[in-house]
Amino acid sequence: MSNLTGLAPSDLPSELRFLQYHSSKESTYLPAIRQLISNDLSEPYSICVYRYFLYQWGDLCFMALDAEDNLIGVVISKLEPHRGGPMRGYIAMLAVREEYRGKGIATRLVRMAIDIMIERDADEIALETEVTNTAAMKLYERLGFLRSKRLHRYYLNGNSAFRFVLYIKESAATLRYEDYDPELPPSA
Repeated sequence: MSNLTGLAPSDLPSELRFLQYHSSKESTYLPAIRQLISNDLSEPYSICVYRYFLYQWGDLCFMALDAEDNLIGVVISKLEPHRGGPMRGYIAMLAVREEYRGKGIATRLVRMAIDIMIERDADEIALETEVTNTAAMKLYERLGFLRSKRLHRYYLNGNSAFRFVLYIKESAATLRYEDYDPELPPSA
């Protein structure tokens, strides 16, 4: 298997399995996904939000499981035309259990989502993350995402967010130039 993450296979715990979400396992995985995300992310999501993504784009969502099949990480994504323009992938949620962080799991999950979106002709991939979440910002910047704008008081908790965009095709980058915010510091 090709190394999707840029990590050496030995960097990831050997007991982990990475799976594409499938609706036939909703009763097994959806409660665990909701619990993991509610523990990790500041935004409260209703069951409808999860079903919106998982029913339409479940094949763009990936999970990391430990040796006992406990969910330890998940990425939830979608892909659709953006305002009649480019095909935009969107990473809606990413969470990894705290004790498993720093092992490359989030990187692998995001890379899996990016790879399948590229296979499906994505022009760009966008996401938002809290301005205080430096670990997430470093992860996305390592994967090639650029900060495109700051969204003031974006989250319900009052925190601001940065929107990040990964331009897959050159044409998408020039189409989206209006998103450029000169007030932002350049991505490192």
